[in-house]
Amino acid sequence: MSEILNNISLKPLNTFGIDVQATSFVKIDSYNHLMQLVQMPVFKEQPHYILGGGSNLLLTQNYNGLMVQIANKGIEVLKETTQHVYVKVQAGEVWHQFVIWCIAQNYAGVENLSLIPGSVGAGPMQNIGAYGVELKDVFFELEALHIPTNTLKTFDAGQCNFGYRQSIFKTELKSQCIILSVTFRLNKQPEFKVSYGAIKEQLELMQIKTLSIKAISDAVISIRKSKLPNPEEIGNAGSFFKNPTISKEQYKMLISNYPDCVGYALPNDEIKLAAGWLIEQCGFKGKRIGNTGAHAKQALVLVNYGGATGAEVFACAQQIQQEVKLKFDVCLDMEVNIL
Repeated sequence: MSEILNNISLKPLNTFGIDVQATSFVKIDSYNHLMQLVQMPVFKEQPHYILGGGSNLLLTQNYNGLMVQIANKGIEVLKETTQHVYVKVQAGEVWHQFVIWCIAQNYAGVENLSLIPGSVGAGPMQNIGAYGVELKDVFFELEALHIPTNTLKTFDAGQCNFGYRQSIFKTELKSQCIILSVTFRLNKQPEFKVSYGAIKEQLELMQIKTLSIKAISDAVISIRKSKLPNPEEIGNAGSFFKNPTISKEQYKMLISNYPDCVGYALPNDEIKLAAGWLIEQCGFKGKRIGNTGAHAKQALVLVNYGGATGAEVFACAQQIQQEVKLKFDVCLDMEVNIL
């Protein structure tokens, strides 16, 4: 097990680049090392937080406890059928590197999720999704350490209670499980999904004649790079808010006042609104508030222009929530974890 370090800066470990410290920090690269750690007083006797890639996290203050980074690596093909391949991925693998690996093997299903930052283990927690695909669509099972009982448990899709940017690990089992591996059921024959967002237009722009998972991945990467800031260049955690859902009745009232309001019909007679459009209409797109603000190309992304504190970013997010509620009577929920 890696050495437990004291008073460590977390700035390089969160994509917002917020400079706060953790009282203690340790990097875990195996199940055995994790089992050693959870028996130690440093884990039992103080608060602890499980850190993946730090890409969906806003640190608003120093962390008075143990920060545990899950860094186990490995990708293994478990079995194949005529239609599917089952791939077990360790939680510490970088998500996008796993996607690139799948494309190289011609395993389909995750190409629309290209360039999403973070680790594989963090993916199921919020059921990551983009361009018409969610992690649950290719999920088979995961292994997690159940902290209260110190046992390794396996969760299938039903047990994970996946929802929109949601899972049981953010609700009933919040802070009770440490995800160690995720097994995906990938397709040998691709089912191309290009109708969502600007994928089809981007493929035409790239003059793609023959559709492939590599072409879709390249299109998604191109779109994301054109719209979303690179965390290595400007601190951010991607989409800060969830796209809200409202009833059809509320949507009818909304478009009577705002005919350009962007909404997508859901199967349960609800409408999903584009949070970025709501934020932009409130004047926040590209607006700088101190060292933070909503990005100039995508209002859904809050950024750290340099030197911003987590509290400053959080205050900006709250201001956006208040203005959207006042103008549209719609509540925006934060997608990013606040610590």
